Amino acid sequence: MSEELHVEAHREPGALQVSARTAIVLLLFVVIFTALMAATYQATKPLLDASAQAEKLRLINEVLPAGAYDNDLLADAVELPPLRALGTGEATKLYRARKDGKPVALVLEAAAPDGYSGRISLILAIKADGTLAAVRVTGHKETPGLGDYIDPKKDRNKKRPWITQFNGLGHDVALGGRMKVRKDGGAIDQMTGATISARAVTNATARALIWAAEYRERLFALETGRRYEEDRK
Repeated sequence: MSEELHVEAHREPGALQVSARTAIVLLLFVVIFTALMAATYQATKPLLDASAQAEKLRLINEVLPAGAYDNDLLADAVELPPLRALGTGEATKLYRARKDGKPVALVLEAAAPDGYSGRISLILAIKADGTLAAVRVTGHKETPGLGDYIDPKKDRNKKRPWITQFNGLGHDVALGGRMKVRKDGGAIDQMTGATISARAVTNATARALIWAAEYRERLFALETGRRYEEDRK
């Protein structure tokens, strides 16, 4: 080998050197990218949190007017474990509305697992006297134009949406077995050809109303931030 070729071969980096250099470049890229993502998250987190809080209040205000209470509703909360009576498969928050320090209503989530197209998510406001202020559907996959009338935004009757007939019903109605669709012998109207959706919402609402009425004193008395635990039977 000539002296020139020997020098050039000596100067060329080996495969190990190339791999090490590539790894360092990739590592630096990951570190810089991660730092940028972290900085972006920290910068936008307050906005995201504020947006989430606003959305919660919007949903709550649909079932309980803001003027009905004067406490910080989102702060006056307790955690609920998954509860069969509410149809929840994961932990949820229960909010306590108060006015002048006195209990006004409980706002909680529930679900009907037996909708025509699957789970129907609900939010309810139940007054301290055991009557239902209102209930709204927060998530569903019911058939458009048929079973989706359970959602007042999709209900064609804008003057008196189907779901508003629950307003003001007491837990005694549920306990007496009258909180059922008329097809099942109850007092709740349903749309012809779309009974399954209405039945699922009605039955889930009745179960949640009975549960909240039974435990309302305990729920209002529970220390803020604590987790509610079911009685062991």
